[in-house]
Formats: sequence, structure tokens, C-alpha cells
Amino acid sequence: MWLRMFLGVVGPLPQHKTAAADDAEIDRLASDGTVDDDEGSPGGPRDPSVLIGFADHVAHSIWSGQERPDLKLVSHGRKVDKFGRPAAEIEGMIAATRLDSLIRCSVITTDPGLISAFVERWHRETSSFHLPVGEKRITLDDVSSLLHIPITGTLHSFESLVTSDAVALLTELLEVTADEATAETRQADGPHVRLSWLRDMYQSRCRARQWVAAARTYLLHLVGCTLFANKSATHVHVVHLQTFRDLG
Repeated sequence: MWLRMFLGVVGPLPQHKTAAADDAEIDRLASDGTVDDDEGSPGGPRDPSVLIGFADHVAHSIWSGQERPDLKLVSHGRKVDKFGRPAAEIEGMIAATRLDSLIRCSVITTDPGLISAFVERWHRETSSFHLPVGEKRITLDDVSSLLHIPITGTLHSFESLVTSDAVALLTELLEVTADEATAETRQADGPHVRLSWLRDMYQSRCRARQWVAAARTYLLHLVGCTLFANKSATHVHVVHLQTFRDLG
């Protein structure tokens, strides 16, 4: 799995450096506009225009010998397993989205040290891992191979969503009352809902035989535990519900 994940563009490995080396490098560039490849900090980028956010990266703290707290690793695999397969009445709707493979893709984190090592080498400026063997990035082919979901159509970007819009979406697409939606966004402190609330709403929609709303609730919980998991470990952004307006 890891070999598949890190197949991608291979390039030179930018090296780490300290803040002092950064300043020295900038001084050299300011003086003559050139960089001496024989100088610089081992493990750091010699060109200060590369990885300009490195000073704020966790790797900089590690290279500088600074203490840092352990990473908090979260897996939603048990939440997905506990939720289980969709009700028979909505299985067809879930399958039609071609996201049902996500039900089986969650794994339980067993090696925090390994995960932490990869996090420390991930740079959001390049969207790639900087490894001793070179620079690796996750490709769309990797996503398809690992998650077994289709990579088709145009790219989609989510616009920011204010709380009042989130309430309107929940009311329209999950068929909850405005009071229920408002109370939940207040509990979640913004345009989010709790994963536990979605599980309760799913059971409620199934009992009421509101199958389309049940399917949307199931899917929002599913992507909140997989594709769009976030550091809260408990919430999912309501904006993702927009993509399930038309389940066809």
C-alpha cells in the first residue's frame, strides 16, 4: 500500500536547514545573486525561495532539536464499522455515487511512529513527501488504486459556507427542522455537524422512511470519516452536503 501511495513525480530532495542558514543564504543572494552549492545547511534548501514556509514546518523544529508534542493520530475506521452497511432501501442510491468502496477503506492506525515520520516529511507548499530517496507525491492514480473510487469529470472546489447557509442546507437536504439544524450548528460551533449527530439523524430518517434524506445523511457521515476527515476528529463540514443534492 505504501509503495503504491508514493509512486509519483521523482525529483531532487530539497534539504532541511536552520533559520541561521536561511539568513546566511539570503545574505549571499543579496550580495551577488548566486548560490554556492558547496555551502548551506545539510538537510535544508539552499535557495531561500524554495519551501519559504519551512521555518513554520514541524521538520524545522525537529532539525533544530526543539521539543514538540506527540502527534494526535485519529482513525474513523471504527465509526464507519459501527455505522455499518446502508439500509437495503438506500443501497442502490449509495452504490450509484460509486463511493460505497469507502465503507471498506478505513484502517486502524497501528504504527504512530511511521505515520509521524511521513507527516514530518510532507510539505504543503509542494504537496509532496521529501524522502531520502527523492521527492514523492500522491497522484490521482494512487487515489483510485487505494480507495477504489473513480477519478472522472472535472475537479470540484468547495466555497466557504456561513452558518446560516449550513442551516438552510441541512433543512432542505436532510429534512430536519430549522430549530434542529440551528441547535446542531451551535453545538458544533459553526457550519459543521457532529458525526454522532449524523448517526442519530440517519436512524431517525430511516424510521420516518425518508430514504433520500437517509442516503444523504449516510454519505455525509461516510465522507466525513474518510475523504474529508479533519483535525477535529468529531465534526464534518456541512459544505460537502452540497455534492449530494442530486444523487443521480
